[in-house]
Amino acid sequence: MTKDDGRIRSLDGLRAVSIILVMISHLVGVRGFAVPEAAGRVFELGELGVRVFFVISGFLITSILLRELAEHNSVNLVRFYFRRTLRIFPPYYLFVLVLAFVQAIGLIGLNAGDLSHALSYSSNYHPQRSWFVGHTWSLAVEEQFYILWPATLLLIGKRKGLMLALAVIVMAPLVRVMIWEDLPGIRDGIGQRFETVADSIAAGCLLAGLRGRLHRVSAYQRFLNSKAIVIAVAMVLAGNAVHNHPLPHFFLGYTVMNLGIAFCIDWCVTNNSGRIGKILNCRPAVTIGVMSYSIYLWQQVFLNRYSESALSAFPANVALVSIAATTSYVLCEKPCFGLRKLIESRIFKERLSPGAGQPRARAAASAISSETVAAVPSTLPLSQRICDE
Repeated sequence: MTKDDGRIRSLDGLRAVSIILVMISHLVGVRGFAVPEAAGRVFELGELGVRVFFVISGFLITSILLRELAEHNSVNLVRFYFRRTLRIFPPYYLFVLVLAFVQAIGLIGLNAGDLSHALSYSSNYHPQRSWFVGHTWSLAVEEQFYILWPATLLLIGKRKGLMLALAVIVMAPLVRVMIWEDLPGIRDGIGQRFETVADSIAAGCLLAGLRGRLHRVSAYQRFLNSKAIVIAVAMVLAGNAVHNHPLPHFFLGYTVMNLGIAFCIDWCVTNNSGRIGKILNCRPAVTIGVMSYSIYLWQQVFLNRYSESALSAFPANVALVSIAATTSYVLCEKPCFGLRKLIESRIFKERLSPGAGQPRARAAASAISSETVAAVPSTLPLSQRICDE
């Protein structure tokens, strides 16, 4: 289920699918691209791509946290936030800094509050943002999840944490409907405000926590060993297809999409050696998946259907996205990843529960580890497993 380097197979390919969906969504309507803007209204591919990112994020982060909780009976929050900081902040703040500079010299125009909300990871509560920072709402949601979930899981434990994730999945549709019906002033924030979109991440969290148990259910095993992936894909498409009907979409469509994506992730990770797995794990897909963060940051600048600039016309805009994302990855993301590993190896040692705490930790590990991500090889230190997360 994993490659020799400890990465969970198929997930980079799924990330590639996600970023391609976002890019196609933003390409629709730009000059030179064959698909007219009206066609993009049939399916909200951008929203779907971001939702896949959210479910993957909940799945991976919860897998890491539950593994550490099982092995050490606790979670090192300092280490977690250190890793997140060097993984996410440098490319992101480089992007924001470039935008601020380009605005200062008059090449683009940003709306009031764009930079302050981008800098503070609160763009999902700033509906008046300009196109150039329009996508930062999803990165704000991710950051808010990183701040809240690890400490919550540490404080209340795995069982209550998964119950909380389930409660979020159940309650979020009601929150969306309530805002639509009773709070028209913030309707535009539905699907972007954390409280209206957290169920996508919670679906991934729940998958991570229940995956081992699900895999011991014979009916679910038959699902994973069949071509029932078609059912999961149909769920995703059906949930997305009602996006033009607010109440059905908010109450049911989101949930159907989230659960369908979770099933797709589990099916693809489990069946990573089949035909679909070979596509998701081929070198081009993995490369795009590994670079998906930088691609996501920079695609917004150039895939702009509202711009008359030649830089926003297809296919030049796609080439510019490739150049900007590659530059960001090579000069910022990759060096920071190497720096993170170097600092981590010196500051954070592999934690062992001393004395009387050891039997409890070992008991917790044997009780929990089979229900966490089986794809993560236990022979590697946690810092070297799922290394890009």
